[in-house]
Amino acid sequence: MTWLALSLAGALQAASLAWPVAVSPALAWAGLAQGEPLWWGQGLALATLAGLLRSAANWRQAALRGWIFTTAWLACTFGWLFTSMHTYGGLAAPLAVLAVLLLAGLLALYYAAACGVFRRLALGHPVWAALVFAALWLLAEMARGMLLTGFGWGAIGYAHLAGPLAGLIPWVGLYGVSFVAAWLAACVALGLSASLAGRRRDALGAAVLLLVLVLLPQGLPPPQGGSTGTLDVTLLQGNIPQDEKFDSQTGVLKALQWYGEQLQQSTRALVITPETALPLLPAQLPPGYWQALQQRFASGAQAALVGVPLGSFEEGYTNSVVGLKPGQGSPWRYDKHHLVPFGEFIPPFFRWFTDLMNIPLGDFNRGALPQPTFDWQGQRLAATICYENLFSEELARQFLIEAKAPTMLVNVSNLGWFGDSLAMNQHLQIARLRTLEFDRPFLLATNTGRTAIVDHRGRVTHAALPHTAVALHGAVQGRSGITPYAWWLARWGLLPLLLLALGVLTVAAWSKRPGRDSCFDR
Repeated sequence: MTWLALSLAGALQAASLAWPVAVSPALAWAGLAQGEPLWWGQGLALATLAGLLRSAANWRQAALRGWIFTTAWLACTFGWLFTSMHTYGGLAAPLAVLAVLLLAGLLALYYAAACGVFRRLALGHPVWAALVFAALWLLAEMARGMLLTGFGWGAIGYAHLAGPLAGLIPWVGLYGVSFVAAWLAACVALGLSASLAGRRRDALGAAVLLLVLVLLPQGLPPPQGGSTGTLDVTLLQGNIPQDEKFDSQTGVLKALQWYGEQLQQSTRALVITPETALPLLPAQLPPGYWQALQQRFASGAQAALVGVPLGSFEEGYTNSVVGLKPGQGSPWRYDKHHLVPFGEFIPPFFRWFTDLMNIPLGDFNRGALPQPTFDWQGQRLAATICYENLFSEELARQFLIEAKAPTMLVNVSNLGWFGDSLAMNQHLQIARLRTLEFDRPFLLATNTGRTAIVDHRGRVTHAALPHTAVALHGAVQGRSGITPYAWWLARWGLLPLLLLALGVLTVAAWSKRPGRDSCFDR
């Protein structure tokens, strides 16, 4: 029943990233009561995989075990894609289930390869074998997050934003924490195996390393950034049902009326709408509607960021945010750079798949990278749309020059595509980890939830109830300074982590010579 144990461990890893409900105040120590990610659950899940890899007969069996674990983990992590494809896209339920499993299975191939190579390269001592496992896991995570447009949703580092490894995040970021978390998990599994086999010295070495890796982050200094002042904001959550959003007789009218009233009546310094809050091109809006909004923010002390599609048939379309403020010439705009496959662009040879679904606005132009910040009342706001907050390596390009670096991060999204699912919680956890990487607050404006203000320490200070129409008010403090992670990521991207992983594997391959023991041979 190894496959069942692997599947359950994969499901546990998925649950560790975003827990759906508060369970009991008595379990606050475990993160359950606050809805925090379950860092210990992630470690237990991955340690289970590492332990089962040790008992694999050969590299092929190890690769299969890695594939089963990862397919279960990823399918459970983004199973909400079923809702977007079936409920709102009109794809037949069996095909939607198959599509989710196929996507998870394909992405799992990265990890299957990592597990197979681990079986071939693992060194004798548990500490070094665990390091090889961590290097391979890091390469698999980076491949999933970057290749073929990248979809790193649910990386294991997100489980550690409130755990013992959180102090590492401003220094090494998501992928660096994922590397250390994998090293820890493999140390637990291989160290326990050594202990059961009577190899006390090996087990002691693994225990010492575990202690060092857990205690080291506690001694690292926090980011040394400073305050750039506060900004009073309003985040709008219209709660327009997804099945009505693009219906000209229902959702479109609701959106134009509700968002129009909120924008006109806003008294805060900045008001932000979700992604495509106005679901029509400006030229398609009722006569005078867009002009009235521009006039509203042409004077006074208020500004607005409005999610709206832009473009024309001749020029192509963009998924955009328009910034309106007094004293500007043409409106500021941000055009989404990292487009969603099948939702915002159609990969080659997959037109047949998108034709099976009824999803509007399916082909957009890509925005440049980086794009200027929206500057208002002493703050510089960097915008992202939808799942773009996944890609810290793209956000980091804004931090190359400290004097021009954003003081706040903004994300506008429409998670209504995924119903009442874990996608909302996961999206919030992603933003929380970005705040720790860059020492910046994050403003999240969504259509159905989770609309929230997250401070620079990753704490949710203001949040709207999901599935309600609400204007969320709050004051947010901007931040200056550059974290160590932002500094090196802006200059070199993920190359340092790539070289680290490849260096570990080079040493492992060199050491795997005739006469050298493997941890599997003991």
